[in-house]
Amino acid sequence: MTETTRRPSYWQALIPLLALIVMLGSSVFLFGEDSSYGPNQIALFIAAAIATTIAFYNGYKWADIEAGITQGISVALGAILIILMVGSLIGTWLLAGIVPTMIYYGLELLSPAWFYAASCLICAIVAISIGSSWTTAATIGVALIGVATGMELSLAITAGAVISGAYFGDKMSPLSDTTNLAPAVAGTELFAHIRYMTWTAVPALLISLILFTVLGFAGSGVANMDTLEAMQNDLQALFNISPIMLIPLAILFALAATRKPALPTILIGALLGGVWALLFQADVVGSLADGERSIAFVGQLEVVWAALATGIEIYTPNPDLASLISGGGMESMTNTVWLILAAMTFGAVMETTGLLQKIIRGILKMVHSTGSLVTATVFTCFGANVLTADQYMAIVLPGRMYREEYKNRGLDARVLSRSLESSGTITSPLIPWNTCGAYMFSVLGVYPLHYAPFAFFLFLVPILTVVYAYTNFKILRLEGHPAEEAKA
Repeated sequence: MTETTRRPSYWQALIPLLALIVMLGSSVFLFGEDSSYGPNQIALFIAAAIATTIAFYNGYKWADIEAGITQGISVALGAILIILMVGSLIGTWLLAGIVPTMIYYGLELLSPAWFYAASCLICAIVAISIGSSWTTAATIGVALIGVATGMELSLAITAGAVISGAYFGDKMSPLSDTTNLAPAVAGTELFAHIRYMTWTAVPALLISLILFTVLGFAGSGVANMDTLEAMQNDLQALFNISPIMLIPLAILFALAATRKPALPTILIGALLGGVWALLFQADVVGSLADGERSIAFVGQLEVVWAALATGIEIYTPNPDLASLISGGGMESMTNTVWLILAAMTFGAVMETTGLLQKIIRGILKMVHSTGSLVTATVFTCFGANVLTADQYMAIVLPGRMYREEYKNRGLDARVLSRSLESSGTITSPLIPWNTCGAYMFSVLGVYPLHYAPFAFFLFLVPILTVVYAYTNFKILRLEGHPAEEAKA
């Protein structure tokens, strides 16, 4: 802020936020789950315009605001590129029979009664191994959604189970970028942070598994075996189903587990899918090629290229199966990119003009105890996810602003790192316009407001974090502090 600018008032800081809440609520009311296909983006841009108008009143220049928007959007560019690449991966993996193979074996192995709990546990194990909730959802998650469709189970509950397991694994993995970011911002060590996180994450996962088991036994009944068998037969008729189809999946997980960068890893996975399609799914590729070129290599290459760009569309007598094995391509992710750009623009204007910081400083004035400080951190991270639409900003910004306060109150840095991770990362998939919420919607095809009630892990971790703070359970303090506890 320069000498010619004024500090915003609380009302000025709240006006864009309140306007956004009203517009987003109206958008969901009017358009339902279609609100993310344009209406939410318009609401975010209008809210950004309102914040910009207030900034002009306070003396800010457009050049400064524009620079802030550019910087804010640049933060999300990595995520945007990954999202586009995931679209290509899904397209070629559908064409290559990789996803259909996972669906086929899933229908054979998973019991309807245990399906939700098993889905959560499988995703947790995979995410721990590779350190990525996004990759887990885009591979195992997509297949499990397909299995749930075949078993005629709830897609909302399945998505909740997938996301719960994926985010548990992400938080417990030293390979996760956000799990490395939180302790770095708070000023503590990675493995100390992970050990401290287990006190909230493990109980939350166990409770989630119990709830998914109850839902499975209470609501699944017995799957229609004729329907499952018919879907398996249709998959076998369309694709070459074989364990060989899972080799690209194994290679992708190996690259992720050895901490190779996400973008080239997913690109390699997408290109491997194209190669596998040419090698093992000649009939499928030929059926999608144009006329005379259906057998020629040029025509087959054209189909693979299109799968990377615009996805595939396969017609079958079973419309549910057709929708399940069609889709993907970078083009399918363009709406998600639009949503992220709109959300990052609003968040950048709020931060650049001091409006977001004003709200957080107001929250700090109401903090009087360890419990209220941790609660304020949790809600600030959630609010940052809403306003900035980015989980990294939801960790870095509150971490910067609360770090000294935790130190002044004699709290160990692990208390801050756990509070940041328990809310900054974990609540991000609950918000439709957040990068994580938009990504999960694009990949799993289930609207965040639909899977949110069943994403138990995402609610339980922040709740346990706050409960521990108020009960002083496992709240570590700096040496020499009057309330110091033994080190974990």
